[in-house]
Amino acid sequence: APSMQPWRSPGKPQPLFSLPAPRWPVECEVIQETIEHIEWVPPEPEPFCPPMGPEQAPDTLSEEQGTVVYHSRPVLQGSCFTCARVGGAPGPLSSPAAPLKSPQDTTLLFESRFESGNLQKVIKVGPYEYVLTLRPDLYTAKHTQWFYFRVQNTRREPLYRFTIANMAKPRSLYGQGLRPLLYSQQDARSHGIGWRRVGTDVRYYRGSAGEPPEFRLSWTVRFPHDSDTCFFAACYPYTYSDLQRYLRALVADPVRSRYCTVQALCRSLAGNTVHLLTITGPGSTAGKRVVVASARVHPSESGSSWAMRGFLDFLLSAHTDAQLLRRLFIFKVVPMLNPDGVVVGNSRCSLAGRDPNRAYRMALPSSFPGVWHLRAMVQRMLAEREVVLYCDFHGHSRKNNVFMYGCDGGGDSAGTRLRQRVFPLMLSKNAPDKFSFASCKFQVQKSKEGTGRVSMWRLGVSHSYTLEVAFSGSTLGGRSSHFSVEDLESLGRLLCDTLLDFCDPTPAKVGSDLARGALVLQGCGDTGAILQLQQCLVEADALLQQQMDHEPGSGISWSDVSPSELES
Repeated sequence: APSMQPWRSPGKPQPLFSLPAPRWPVECEVIQETIEHIEWVPPEPEPFCPPMGPEQAPDTLSEEQGTVVYHSRPVLQGSCFTCARVGGAPGPLSSPAAPLKSPQDTTLLFESRFESGNLQKVIKVGPYEYVLTLRPDLYTAKHTQWFYFRVQNTRREPLYRFTIANMAKPRSLYGQGLRPLLYSQQDARSHGIGWRRVGTDVRYYRGSAGEPPEFRLSWTVRFPHDSDTCFFAACYPYTYSDLQRYLRALVADPVRSRYCTVQALCRSLAGNTVHLLTITGPGSTAGKRVVVASARVHPSESGSSWAMRGFLDFLLSAHTDAQLLRRLFIFKVVPMLNPDGVVVGNSRCSLAGRDPNRAYRMALPSSFPGVWHLRAMVQRMLAEREVVLYCDFHGHSRKNNVFMYGCDGGGDSAGTRLRQRVFPLMLSKNAPDKFSFASCKFQVQKSKEGTGRVSMWRLGVSHSYTLEVAFSGSTLGGRSSHFSVEDLESLGRLLCDTLLDFCDPTPAKVGSDLARGALVLQGCGDTGAILQLQQCLVEADALLQQQMDHEPGSGISWSDVSPSELES
């Protein structure tokens, strides 16, 4: 059963609560060093790399053709999770990296046995060229996408090439200009520079000819310093310990903690806490409706954690809109649904060896505790009060920009289907240089029935969405550049802005049946919000008329349009 005891009561003096170190499966070796990175925003947007186009797959490189310079102990395929402990595997650590032969040896020293790290094997195939193999998600043989590893013994002058040989997806944003991230400890200490986009000649192409096929990501790079310690990552890392530090600061803040409690929704399979935040204004909660948000069910989608942090920062701020949101709603927030997957550096799965975002329909608390308890909590909320919105924060590896997936039922009326589209359309107006309404989809596919979005909708949450944040960046508003951490955090604030715009109490002011049908939430808005909503509805109506070959203002209504026509 979930532990629902808050670590503190709102409005009382705030003691620091204990945040234990992450628990790891006992098969995992973990180095003792603490890995932390400074936060930094580049002074200018970082442009996409010019796409290089497909590359012919080189001859398959074997260990005999190169030298294995790193090989961490793999978890045997076919095994399953048994137990966990702080610090992972007991006993002395192995030495997966090949030792340097002399001070003149230029071989890079690799390491990934730290929180959220992922790298299993490295073969040196040239003086400055390395072929890398990622570790599959624990207790599976697939889902190789996330990488995060350390290199030492760098040289400044040479051009290095890195090739990850076992990427799983046939399409990737690396083929459209996405570049890897680099972090230099020397630059962080001396110049305050954090994660930045690097890489030239970035290519993504099919590698092996076998089944299932594997794909290769290759890039070249020059390191900024000799003898530096650097890190590479697929996206800005946000670890379970990062979240723990954020929550510790939150609980220690005498102002923010007045309207936020931190609880344990449940424990993960490894015994890590799945945190639940309850945010609302002081006083009675009678009549307040609920907004539910969650993130990081997929460990590799770390951008969703940064967007979630921006969401929380704004909700807990002194901004007048944040105060209004706290007065109107109770926010239930689960910022990291799959902490075990985040800790071990998985791409998609939990320690059950399966995707928890396909398990909502049949999840058992013993196998998928996070999603089971989240669904149970929403069921309890629905029995007591209205849940007006559910939003699950994700990352996307194949499409640029930010967009949403919603829920249309096959038997829904045209008005209901319109209402599903209003919130994303309004968000696109608030974030025109980031959010693409054209990329949003609303069909409920059979394969997505086990997702959080569809499950919450089936329970009765009328506005249930997946927020997808590209691993890359934006092609909108004249941009063609990567998202920074600042961009990702701004999405949380923009989501809050849109929620206020959406919850307007005076639909009659808009003056049409179409608008009155769309304004299903009650709240406290302003004339600007009404005008923005009216603009969105007029735009949607004009698009409908155009698609149906009718002149604007011809009088056709949404009720005259079939669901199939509306979808097109």
